[in-house]
Amino acid sequence: MPNLKLVASDPADILNLCSSLHNKSGPQVQIKINNYLKAKTGSFVTFMIPLLKESEEAVVQVIGENVLDHELRFPFVDDSIQLAVKRRRSFKGSTKDLYTDLQNMLKTVINPLPDRYLNVPVPHPSQDIIALLVCLVDYDEIDNAEYMCTNLVQDCFRYCFGMVINSLAFEEEKRLKLQCQSLLLVARRLFSHLGHLPELLKEIMVEARRLTNAERCSLFLLDPDHQELVAKVFDGKDGKDEIRIQKDQGIAGYVVASGKLLNIRDAYKHPLFFKGMDEVTGFRTRNILCFPIRDEETVIGVAQLCNKIGGFHFDVFDEEVAEAFSIYCGISIMHSLVYKKIQDAQARSKLSNELMMYHMKVNDDDLKKVLFCDKSHKHPHFEDFDFSPRVLPIKEVSCYACKMFEDLNMITTFHIKKHTLTRFLLFAKKNYRETPYHNWMHAFSVAHFSYLLLKNLKLIELGYLTSLEGLTLMVACICHDLDHRGTTNSFQMKSGTTLASLYSSEGSVMERHHLAQAICILNTEGCNIFDGLSQNDYTHSLDLLKEMILATDLAHHFKIFSEQQKLVDNYQKDDPNHKKLFIALLMTCCDLSDQTKSWKVTKNIALLIYKEFFSQGDLEKSMGSRPLDMMDRDKANIPQLQIQFLSDIIIPLFDTLKGIFPESACLVEAARFNRDCWGRAVDLFANNWPEDLSSLEILTDPELERQVLLSVVKS
Repeated sequence: MPNLKLVASDPADILNLCSSLHNKSGPQVQIKINNYLKAKTGSFVTFMIPLLKESEEAVVQVIGENVLDHELRFPFVDDSIQLAVKRRRSFKGSTKDLYTDLQNMLKTVINPLPDRYLNVPVPHPSQDIIALLVCLVDYDEIDNAEYMCTNLVQDCFRYCFGMVINSLAFEEEKRLKLQCQSLLLVARRLFSHLGHLPELLKEIMVEARRLTNAERCSLFLLDPDHQELVAKVFDGKDGKDEIRIQKDQGIAGYVVASGKLLNIRDAYKHPLFFKGMDEVTGFRTRNILCFPIRDEETVIGVAQLCNKIGGFHFDVFDEEVAEAFSIYCGISIMHSLVYKKIQDAQARSKLSNELMMYHMKVNDDDLKKVLFCDKSHKHPHFEDFDFSPRVLPIKEVSCYACKMFEDLNMITTFHIKKHTLTRFLLFAKKNYRETPYHNWMHAFSVAHFSYLLLKNLKLIELGYLTSLEGLTLMVACICHDLDHRGTTNSFQMKSGTTLASLYSSEGSVMERHHLAQAICILNTEGCNIFDGLSQNDYTHSLDLLKEMILATDLAHHFKIFSEQQKLVDNYQKDDPNHKKLFIALLMTCCDLSDQTKSWKVTKNIALLIYKEFFSQGDLEKSMGSRPLDMMDRDKANIPQLQIQFLSDIIIPLFDTLKGIFPESACLVEAARFNRDCWGRAVDLFANNWPEDLSSLEILTDPELERQVLLSVVKS
């Protein structure tokens, strides 16, 4: 085995040094090597300066046996470092020429500071770079001292280099891990204050001072409306008056404009520093670290840190932490501002609801008129399928609605107070707009049909529905079109209305709004007719209410109708899925029940529906859109549209109901009769009326009804 080729070192000493470096931390490895080189070179103190290629920085962590509290980083501005790296040979110089911070740091170890030092470059064994420098301060004055010292250092690192580099890498990873953990803890603290912006800003300043060990911190947010930087919280304290400065003024203004961090090591020598503030406050600003705070696109503020504690100035570590910290600041501030907007919107919404309910408040006189009405409210055909409740006097409709709940024994079964039921119905009535079709009378007609189903088909007695489901069915029918705007879901979506923005992601825009209005009424004092239910029944009733109201969306009906048709052959009352399909079927039947009344009623209903349709079509035209033909008063052929509607939707729907309940066959017959009447109307429209008359004008002509019925009777 060949001898070790060492120029100036004892092989045994090198081996002993290498064997002593195992299981040591980074600083301990450096201390061991520093002491070895100190002894071999006769230096007063020895230390390493690792060179970071990526950031072009020099690092000092240990001086002799002293581990620095905070490692020192500085750029390659020192001539001795630049020359040693560039020439790849040792450089002798005066300590007075060393980097100022390094001089100050050395003085804490050696005082007075010797004049002489030697920088020895250590090349990387596998890369063409100088990996670190070894600084020998006040080494032995012997012949060829620099040559001997250089050889001793290079001999040492020829065998210790791997251990040193690995320990430095380990310490760097440990530092980054601690930094990440610290920043995650900071994020957790910041996000716990999102609900209150001033508290969040205070927390940001506390954390900024802690992370960088700064004496003071100020935080400015950009006011884009006034082009100013505003500090409502200054140095962690609430001020009576906010501080405002021009966004292009001073150090903070420069950082906003440039979007770059600014590290000022001597504040009084910087041209942007305003000394007047120190003169007024008596505070002495030594150094400043100012960094921008951004959202996704722009700078939204700046944080300004003053006076590094325990250091000469803010260093690159502080810059690195500040850059990372600023990201969390930006995220938390923007989320806080958005959260505040949401809170404000919720408050405005709550206020609007309160105002709405106040202005829609049921008059006590109206309540008493219903509660103490002495009329019998009996109609001989009220319980017949072919009876249209639209013939009832509008003033008596609320009384008839109460009568339906009472007749089905729901008031007694569910302990509903009569004044609560009455108030609920009157509130619902006030929540319907004066649209041609989707109004209070439509809601009552739909609820009346649910009453007919419960009464005539004995849905509760025969176990098709529970009593709670029966009650909720009635309530859902009353509420299913609350606050209807007379427009379709597709119109809401295309127009980008407020309702669409609220509910478009879930679908069934209008139905979800109707449900929200229903819940709003139930939450109004004195209106909750579910108040007498147990907790479980109450929760279940609200779930049912949602399910039932959403079922009135025809788009939903089309999706499930094929499954509903299968119920005819195999309906299982105890099957939850069958029950859900069955309830949806009942709701659709109730909603479209006007089509099973007499031809006269059906014709008048068509008149109301197409008035709504054409109003929407006119609105779409004014917005530059092309409406569907059925919405276009100039193109719609109402008889043809009604025939298609009855054939494709109504007759199959009620035919399915008849399959489960044969006693409802009269509904299918009525729908088919109405289809025949519309068929007669097609020819009459074409032959007996001028072409310049619109469909609506023809429908309002009493002669149409007479001729259609006469034609059907003759056939």
